[in-house]
Amino acid sequence: MAPARPPSLLALLLLSLLLPQADTRSFVVDRDHDQFLLNGVPFRYVSGSLHYFRIPRVLWADRLLKMRMSGLNAIQFYVPWNYHEPEPGVYNFEGSRDLIAFLNEAYQADLLVILRPGPYICAEWEMGGLPSWLLRNPKIHLRTSDPADNMTKIFNLLRKYEPHGPLVNSEYYTGWLDYWGQNHSTRSIPSVTRGLENMLHLGASVNMYMFHGGTNFGYWNGADEKGRFLPITTSYDYDAPLSEAGDPTPKLFALRNVISKFQEIPLGPLPPPSGKMILGPLTLRLDGSLLAFLDFLCPEGPIHSVLPLSFEAVKQDHGFMLYRTYLVNTYTELTSFWVPNNGLHDRAYVMMNGVFQGILERSMQYRLLLIGKMGDQLDVLVENMGRLSFGSNSSDFKGLLEPPLLGHQVLTQWSIFPLKIDKFVKWWLPAQSPKMPHLPTPSGPVFYSTTFPIVGTAGDTFLYLPKWSKGQVWINGFNLGRYWTKQGPQQTLYVPRPLLFPHGNLNIITVLELENVPLNPQIQFLDRPILNSTLHRTYLNEPLTHEQMELSGH
Repeated sequence: MAPARPPSLLALLLLSLLLPQADTRSFVVDRDHDQFLLNGVPFRYVSGSLHYFRIPRVLWADRLLKMRMSGLNAIQFYVPWNYHEPEPGVYNFEGSRDLIAFLNEAYQADLLVILRPGPYICAEWEMGGLPSWLLRNPKIHLRTSDPADNMTKIFNLLRKYEPHGPLVNSEYYTGWLDYWGQNHSTRSIPSVTRGLENMLHLGASVNMYMFHGGTNFGYWNGADEKGRFLPITTSYDYDAPLSEAGDPTPKLFALRNVISKFQEIPLGPLPPPSGKMILGPLTLRLDGSLLAFLDFLCPEGPIHSVLPLSFEAVKQDHGFMLYRTYLVNTYTELTSFWVPNNGLHDRAYVMMNGVFQGILERSMQYRLLLIGKMGDQLDVLVENMGRLSFGSNSSDFKGLLEPPLLGHQVLTQWSIFPLKIDKFVKWWLPAQSPKMPHLPTPSGPVFYSTTFPIVGTAGDTFLYLPKWSKGQVWINGFNLGRYWTKQGPQQTLYVPRPLLFPHGNLNIITVLELENVPLNPQIQFLDRPILNSTLHRTYLNEPLTHEQMELSGH
């Protein structure tokens, strides 16, 4: 195994924070009495997990205060290596990556911290927190060591030297994660509260995972592989006691009641739910196809290769890459187009002479049928939908890992365009787009956008894209994440209020739709999420029914 690069700067920062307090505070594992000692006094923690990297920085204090007022005396969180070292030796601890600022916020909220710094974290996070640049070594074997160790031998050795100690459950699940194409996961309140009360009766310390889930903004979601590739949704709501928007749920109040039987709850009420905003419907305008903006999306031009190259080989960490070649034969009859050996990671949008032909997907056996003549342009836009976040040796390379076949012909001579879509969206304004003529509803990868003001008070909201298919959304240049309306279960994207410009300013929303745009390209901002639905009906201009409110968890 290639040695992992330790986040050494992180260690130094933490050391500098902790050293001034080292002579006045102590934490001891008292094995003789099966307990912890905090400053010499018996101590039991009741903790909850949250992830600063899934929460906008301006909302950290709000979430932490609510956790403290719920009766928790500690929080637990990971430090994702890939979030802080995007390139070897290049560190980022600014803005929402300011770890020391988050630790200070926890201190202000009177919460102790259980820190899990990695380098591997899982957390259903992109590549489990390991940076994708590790995969620039194509022969690397991740998360491996001596093959003769695994697990029984280690636990037996542990008990030989540590037969006693405090009881701890470091991950007591309050809910579960969601995969695209499956139902929204829930865990009932009685089952969660019953388990917590039993553990606290035993004197155990416990950490609830998650107490607040948050959001996989941008491209940060991880993935799993269980017979087929299963990318994780943008929402990391987790059916947690604090919702994705940071609102107290009935589950939180039930857990708070249990905790109050065993330790003191801070005086005062919990902060109320944040104000929510309804807006729309808004009609989006067509800016143009992705191919029309190729010079802006890849200003340095393509990389040329006989065989296709992976994302990692050309230092494209996330997002999308376009592969282009030209037919060297004529195909007058429908001919199968596919990528052998499951060599497509993860999803491909295929165009011939700019016309959308269809989709190929990882772990799926189907093929596209194409016709074309010599010299025709074949474009394959590949989407990285998140690297595997757990499992041994999960070296999840992205892109075309095998050359595609058209009939029996191996396609070669590729031009490869690493697309910088996020930079393009921040630079490009809807006003810069020429007014598009009235055309048939387009299909394939296209950009849509509009501007809108906030009338009245801005609030948290949930973006709903009825009858849109699949794509990516940006608000004021911030990447909200993926939507996959036709797949579900997540139907809305959480939009935190701080992302929106207040009254008197225009907000810009940009949508990259990858498959099919609805006849009426409208969106709406709702005051509640819809997390468990694959229905294609529209809720525009009509209130949610009782059944729809239940689907959204309200």
